Order: sequence, then structure tokens, then C-alpha cells
Amino acid sequence: MSIFKIKGGKKLKGEIIPQGAKNEALQILSATLLSAEPITIHNVPNIVDVNKLIELIGDLGSKVEKLGPESYRFTASNVDINFLETDTYRKKAAALRGSVMLLGPILARFGKATMPKPGGDKIGRRRLDTHFLGFQKLGAKFNFDSEEHLFHIDASELKGCYMLLDEASVTGTANIVMAAVLAKGTTTIYYAACEPYLQQLCLMLNRMGAKISGIGSNLLTIEGVAKLGGTDHTLLPDMIEIGSFIGLAAMTQSEITIKNCRIDMLGIIPEIFKRLGIKMEFRGDDIYIPSQERYELETFIDGSILTVSDAPWPGFTPDLISIVLVVATQAKGSVLIHQKMFESRLFFVDKLIDMGAQIILCDPHRANVIGLDRKQQLKGIKMSSPDIRAGVALLIAALSASGTSEISNIDQIDRGYQNIDQRLKALGADIERIA
Repeated sequence: MSIFKIKGGKKLKGEIIPQGAKNEALQILSATLLSAEPITIHNVPNIVDVNKLIELIGDLGSKVEKLGPESYRFTASNVDINFLETDTYRKKAAALRGSVMLLGPILARFGKATMPKPGGDKIGRRRLDTHFLGFQKLGAKFNFDSEEHLFHIDASELKGCYMLLDEASVTGTANIVMAAVLAKGTTTIYYAACEPYLQQLCLMLNRMGAKISGIGSNLLTIEGVAKLGGTDHTLLPDMIEIGSFIGLAAMTQSEITIKNCRIDMLGIIPEIFKRLGIKMEFRGDDIYIPSQERYELETFIDGSILTVSDAPWPGFTPDLISIVLVVATQAKGSVLIHQKMFESRLFFVDKLIDMGAQIILCDPHRANVIGLDRKQQLKGIKMSSPDIRAGVALLIAALSASGTSEISNIDQIDRGYQNIDQRLKALGADIERIA
């Protein structure tokens, strides 16, 4: 298992380009199974989770052509859903949480599917109920084989309907939309997720011939069509990487320009980092972060302590809560971090405390961070990455710390961040990957 060895305390400088969006890629790549015609996808990130999904799509019989470093053409004209019954599929799908996104397209186009319980981050309960309840309302029938740990799904007669989701699940909404586009009649989804990545999926499906209205709102209407065609699609830059690089610049007192950010699709993300006292300039579609010796947390108008919490879009994404928490450790002032959507994502703070941060973990959802205001530098330690986002937060902490840090289990980081060590080296970071 590989390890990152980091000598911290160095100021970085330069330009960095965010990769294509991981969370959008998992939806868009799955949607290529909805059509027998060629679909070309650009700006595909070269990361573990995405590569595993591409491999699964190829195993299903879709023709996968790599056109360039970040471009693929998919032609799903000879899909063999019998592959879903194989041990190979079960093993690969169980190791990749994103494999659940294959369900909607397969059910819509082929009328049946089998799937194991999917894997992924160990960050608390991540229910699949929204996916399954949505499919059931469209007419799918589920049978769970407790001995084989498999779901057998019959979706031979999907019909449009009205549904009110139990939560604004991004992947759940995406999966239901992909199932509904080929269902008979009209489907109305209320309390739908409306993240930019879901908007991108809906816009792509419409270019393929789907009839989806209400895009960008929490009320989607889908008129089922008989078949879909091909298209070209370019993924958005990854907003989580963009937020991570903003945090990196602040923590390491670095001057960094983040290129090609699609600022119009970032929502409240830049504003949250500004509330932490981080200065930034929008230069066209680039974000310039100047070197700052210190940054001070805002308070609310009544003088009460700042609270940063996650929420469904257009609220603040939960994937950046760990980055905000790390950035706050060196700010002037205090902040309450409230991770509402997952109950275990804050458990990595014990490693930050070992590095010298002042953090009170109130419960699995809340942490109070008392900023050090640069009066005490974090110190390097040996630690392990528990999940993708916490892993990068710890990497940022290590880059800002005095001395040497080692981060093990970096396979978790590789799942979501493309060649992160090489890109950081280009900015001047002292980071080494040890096999």
C-alpha cells in the first residue's frame, strides 16, 4: 500500500487546472448505457473510481474507445446483461459504490438487473432507499437474496408516475431520472436534487432525445420516449478540487491561480471560503488566491460564532466540510463545523489534534474549531487516510505543517484526485509517493 511522505511548511506558487468532476462522471458514464448510438465524453478524470466504472461498462459489452487522455467514446450496442450474474461483476460492483448508477440505465433499457450491495467510503450510513423506492414507484419489483447478498430487480413494465422523494439524493435523483426517460408516460419528481452535475446529466439526456423540464429546480418532469440517440458531452471541472485548492492556498500561505473553474456553477462555495477570511479574485473563469499571512473568520451579524454546515444544493456541499475544518485550524477566531448529512466524516479530527490543532469534537456531526492564528504551526505526524475527502484535508494539513508527515492508505485519495502528488509538485510541494 502506497504512502505519501510530505515535508511541510513550504509556500507554493503557480497555476493548477482542476480535473473533470468525479461525481458528474459517475452519472454521465452510466448514462451511456441508455443508447445504442455512440456517445463521446470529454474531460474524464483519470481516477480510480471512474476507471473502475469504465471497466465495468466495458465488461457489460459496451465498446469503449479512448480517444485521448481525457476523452472516451462509448457505444453500447451489444450490451450483455448476463454479465450481471457473474462473480466478476459482483466482485467489481461491490467494491465500487458508483456501480449503483448503472441500475437506472440498465433497468430502463433492458428491463431487469442484478446488483450486490455496493461499497465506497466508510463515512456513515449512505442509504440506497431513495434509488430503490423511486424504481419501485416506476413499477420495478425487488427481491433481495440474503444468502447471495444480491438484489434481483424486474423492471419489465416501467411507467411514469408522481413521486415525492424522501431526501434530495443526488445519485438517487440521477438514477431515477435515467430510469424514467425510457418509461411509458410522464414522471414527476418532487424534492429532486438540483446540483450542477445533475443539471449536466439532464441537459445531456435532452440532447440524446429525452424530454426533461424543470432542470435546475427541485421539481423535474420527464416525458418518456421510446429510444435515445448519441451525443457529445464535456464534464464540468470538479468543484471539490477547486474548493480543496482554495483551502490549500490559504493553509500554506501560497499564491495560486486555479484555472478554468466554471465559476458560474460553483454556487455558494467561494462565498463560504470568503467567510473564513480567504481573499480571492475572479479573473475571467480563473480564481486567483494571493498569498495571505493571516486570515480571520467572520462572525454573524449579532456577533455569534460562525457556523458552517452542509446542505443539499444550493447549500454548501458536504464534500468540502473537511477542507473548511482544516482551513479553520489556522484562522483567527472560532467556527462550529456542522456535518449534517453524514455522521462519521468528522472522526478524522483526532489526527489534526495530534498535529496540534485545537478542536473539540462535540458529537459525530459537530466540531468546534479554535483557530491558532498562525501562533503555532501544525506539526508533521504519521496518519492514515480514512476516506477521499478527509484524506485530502489531511494532505493539506501536512503541506502546511512543520516537519515531515506520512499519510498511508492513499488509495482512498487516488479514488477521487487525479495525480495529486504530481500536480502539487508542480506548485513546489515536497511530496513523495512511496510504494
